[in-house]
Amino acid sequence: MRPAAALAERLGLLVGDPDLVEQALVHTSWLHEHPDAAAGHNERLEFLGDAVVNLAISEALFAAHPTDDEGMLSARRAAIVSTVGLARIANRIDLGTSLFLGEGEAQRGGRRRPSILASAFEALAGALFLDLGYDATRAWLTVIAGPEIALDTPASTLKSPKSRLQEFTQRRTGARPEYLVVDATGPDHEKLFEVEVWVEGRSLGTGRGLSRRVAETAAAQRAIETLRSENGGSGDRPAAGLPSAEPPPTAPLTAGRRR
Repeated sequence: MRPAAALAERLGLLVGDPDLVEQALVHTSWLHEHPDAAAGHNERLEFLGDAVVNLAISEALFAAHPTDDEGMLSARRAAIVSTVGLARIANRIDLGTSLFLGEGEAQRGGRRRPSILASAFEALAGALFLDLGYDATRAWLTVIAGPEIALDTPASTLKSPKSRLQEFTQRRTGARPEYLVVDATGPDHEKLFEVEVWVEGRSLGTGRGLSRRVAETAAAQRAIETLRSENGGSGDRPAAGLPSAEPPPTAPLTAGRRR
C-alpha cells in the first residue's frame, strides 16, 4: 500500500486524491535525491496548510473558551501551532514514519525533528483542504488537536521557559539572561549542545539538546526550577513574582514557530 493511502486509512480519512496527500509527505531532501519521482515537495502545501490550521484552531478555541479575551486566545493558539506544538500532534499520529526524506536527513533523525514534523503536518492539512474541503479538514483538526484545545491553563504557563525567565529577570533587575555554549560534542549531523544560563552574575542551570535553541530552553527551565526552589515556590503556586511552573504539553518547550 502506498504511504499516503496507508496514512489515510490509519487516520480514518476518505481521501479522494492520494497523489496530493503523498506530496504533503515529500520533504525537499527526498526530492533532491529523486528529482523525477514526485511532482514536487510539500512546501507549497505547507504554506496553504498553515492558514488552514490557524483558522481551524482559532475557531475551535473561540468555541471552547467563551470567557477568554483576545490575548488569552492568541496565547493558546500560539502554543498549539508552535513548531513543538504541531510536532507533538504529528507524533501522536506517527506522521514521521510516513515521510519521504533524503538519506542524509533520515540519518540525522529527520523523522523526529520538530521543524520537519510541524511542516509536514501543515502540508497534510493543506492537502486535505484541497481534497476534502475546509469543513472536513476542520473537523479532523479539531479532533486530532482536541486535548490541546480543551486544556484550560493560565496564560503565563503557555509561554516558553526562555520567555518566562526573561520576563522575570527584566521585572526584577532589567537584565536579560545570558546563554553560553559550554560544550558541543558529536558529529556535525547530530551534535549535542550543552548551554549554561547566567542571571545576575551567576549560573542558574544548564541544558542539553540537539540544537543550541533546544539546549537554551532546557537551561531556562532549569533556571526557573532553581529560582522557585530558592524562593519557596512549589507545586502550581510559585512564590510571588517568580516564573510559573513548567508549561503544559501544548506549550512550545523547545523552539518557537518559524513565523
